[in-house]
Amino acid sequence: MRERRTPITFQELNLHPQLLKAVESLGWAEPTPIQAQAIPIALQGRDVLGGAQTGSGKTAAFVLPILHKLLHSPSHGMKALVLVPTRELAMQVLEAVQDCGKFTNIKAGAVIGGVGYGAQRQSFSQGTPIQVATPGRFLDHLRQHSMKVEGVETLVLDEADRMLDMGFIHDIR
Repeated sequence: MRERRTPITFQELNLHPQLLKAVESLGWAEPTPIQAQAIPIALQGRDVLGGAQTGSGKTAAFVLPILHKLLHSPSHGMKALVLVPTRELAMQVLEAVQDCGKFTNIKAGAVIGGVGYGAQRQSFSQGTPIQVATPGRFLDHLRQHSMKVEGVETLVLDEADRMLDMGFIHDIR
């Protein structure tokens, strides 16, 4: 039996054409090792646990499958929740979603501290499908019943080790 080779182009990952267009516009010639390994598994709907250095393309490794899934089965309401330890990382992930999804109509919102609750609540009520959140503000919204998570199909714990170090172990459980 022949060993299955790892895809070496984004086209071989069978991503939606709109995502391939975005990848090309970003100047990405081929997937990084974490992307080549994680994307096919995520596209199958399986759980992925990955680790790689900063700058290795981890964010795109989870953003592209999320966008791909939403393009193939659009629906209303929050479908993907990405928990991150800091507002700075939340904004970076949000930018990655916007960059990778720039040729789609898929919207994303940030649920972070230091800003008013109003715009975040509006994002929930408008059915924004991807929410990037810090644990503290996410828990605030859950406790206030302003956010519903019943429809979430994809959960990403980005830099989970940092969130655990910050004392969110019981909340994450």
